[in-house]
Amino acid sequence: MVHQYKNNGFNIILDVNSGAVHVVDDIVYDIVPLFETLSLEEIKEKFEEKHSEKDIYEAYEEIKELKEAGRLFTEDIYEEYIDSFKDRPTVVKALCLHIAHDCNLACRYCFAEEGEYHGRRALMSFEVGKKALDFLVHNSGSRTNLEVDFFGGEPTMNWEVVKQLTEYGRSLEKDNNKKFRFTLTTNGILLNDEILEFANKEMSNIVLSIDGRKEINDRMRPTRNGNGSSYDIIMPKFKKVAESRNQNNYYVRGTFTHNNLDFSKDVLHFADNGFEQISVEPVVAQPEEAYAIREEDLNQIFGEYDKLSAEIVKRKKAGNGFNFFHFMIDLNGGPCVAKRLSGCGSGCEYLAVTPWGDYYPCHQFVGKDEFIMGNVDEGITRLDIRDKFKASNVYSKEKCKVCFAKFFCSGGCAANSYNYQGDINDAYDIGCEMQRKRVECAIMIKAAMAQD
Repeated sequence: MVHQYKNNGFNIILDVNSGAVHVVDDIVYDIVPLFETLSLEEIKEKFEEKHSEKDIYEAYEEIKELKEAGRLFTEDIYEEYIDSFKDRPTVVKALCLHIAHDCNLACRYCFAEEGEYHGRRALMSFEVGKKALDFLVHNSGSRTNLEVDFFGGEPTMNWEVVKQLTEYGRSLEKDNNKKFRFTLTTNGILLNDEILEFANKEMSNIVLSIDGRKEINDRMRPTRNGNGSSYDIIMPKFKKVAESRNQNNYYVRGTFTHNNLDFSKDVLHFADNGFEQISVEPVVAQPEEAYAIREEDLNQIFGEYDKLSAEIVKRKKAGNGFNFFHFMIDLNGGPCVAKRLSGCGSGCEYLAVTPWGDYYPCHQFVGKDEFIMGNVDEGITRLDIRDKFKASNVYSKEKCKVCFAKFFCSGGCAANSYNYQGDINDAYDIGCEMQRKRVECAIMIKAAMAQD
């Protein structure tokens, strides 16, 4: 499979199965889609008024050499691997601990319903969290590095338990040959020096939730009582976090909606305020919501990604660049084959744990009772759910099989697919369109930065 497109003045050709990227001139770009269906003589005839015979011949030979070198028109070698992949041992690598099903903001788009997750407000006890960490250690096989995200709601509303569980996790490391990488996801309302000091010591990553410009953030992320600006409360704190971590191992993480389709301004707002690790992602909401992304919004969104990617190139070359999460791809190494085929590993390698100890495939399934997989006392009891997620991959999804971005998004989000199509092996179509555009922009950035 070959995908070709033009972006920011570059003619780009992606050989999907090998991952090879080629930046080419106009004549090669014109010939590539015809190379496997027309003869050299037919190609010469087709382009005789546009290109010289000599140039056509040289371009044809260049394409031929790339094909023979296994860098163009390569065969898919991964589909043969899929049967053994599905039979791989189940190794749990990560947990999302719902430390608090409660929140001190009232974000309008929150899939967790202000932290309640379609249920009741609750805080996780140390005992429940302890059992979850024990489960992770005992089900992680020979894997050394384990991931634990303190999530909510707002986890700082249950801060003492966060500290206790972190300490307990550290106590398990030496005897079990494990290393915990803890992450804190916070809205920043309760963030203070004591929390920051602890987080900087123990948390491998901090995710800082803020949507962008003051008016955008405050419209969608109001305080619970409606008084005051959440932006004014958290922005100074988040700047302090970023600087205290030397601009690494954190993200400011925002959400754009139908209300701010000019979201590149929010990304650049963060960059202009000194943040170097930025993620602003599209809202996922049902179509009836006023803030939902609609199909008719896509052209504007694509234009925003184009503007943003060009600005990133400009700033990187000027020495004041920043990282935008959705444009960060590795064309040389990249994730392992299993990751490329199955993505985040939700439901088998990655699980969410509620405050009362139920296991779900991921945080976005929490509250959907049909996806309860077990609990911290009994372990995983619904092996059928686990096995369904384990077998989900880019070849179990018909839409992914023909998509050029499949090895970059690894099949997309199972929760989004289920919420929109009722099946984890389908796809959230609007999300796929945006993902394809982001991949194109990310590759263009690589091409532009390699130019000098």
